[in-house]
Amino acid sequence: MDQVVFETALGYVALAKRDRVLLALVFGHSTERSASRALALRVKDLELPVDGLSASGYQTDDLVERLREFACGEPTDFSDVAVETRGATSFQLRVIDACRAIPWGETRSYGQLARSVGRPGAARAVGSVMAANRVPLVVPCHRVVAAAGGLGGFSAPQGVAMKRRLLATEQRVSAGQQLIAG
Repeated sequence: MDQVVFETALGYVALAKRDRVLLALVFGHSTERSASRALALRVKDLELPVDGLSASGYQTDDLVERLREFACGEPTDFSDVAVETRGATSFQLRVIDACRAIPWGETRSYGQLARSVGRPGAARAVGSVMAANRVPLVVPCHRVVAAAGGLGGFSAPQGVAMKRRLLATEQRVSAGQQLIAG
């Protein structure tokens, strides 16, 4: 398993990959050490062996660069990034796929996501899938909000404030692109 910690405009990011599969990702940390600890906890939940952190060869890795671009507010597509889903139910897999399909700058409610996977009335179950997301940003759970306009929860440091920041950045960039195109 390869792990790396790097700094972005959203704070320190740490990720763990095995081969070309993303196992876990944390972001928004104020220090490298904090990000490393948070990643270790997330990887521990996967019950995988933890190797020492090493950045060798990963500073130029495509995923690292795309995460840096995302953190700077550049529309970034992670749809090609393979993520670890071992142990997920078919419902959870459908929710993850539906979340990954939410375009940059847009949101869906938990209920809309539930309906899109054929389970109307399963908004709370969708919320549980989002809360257990081990690869935020790549599976953009920040784009899933409460039906009444509330943001719902968010597990990154700074919680809902970070979710609000991500959404505001995406919406501002999307609005700017529309002005340029128009």
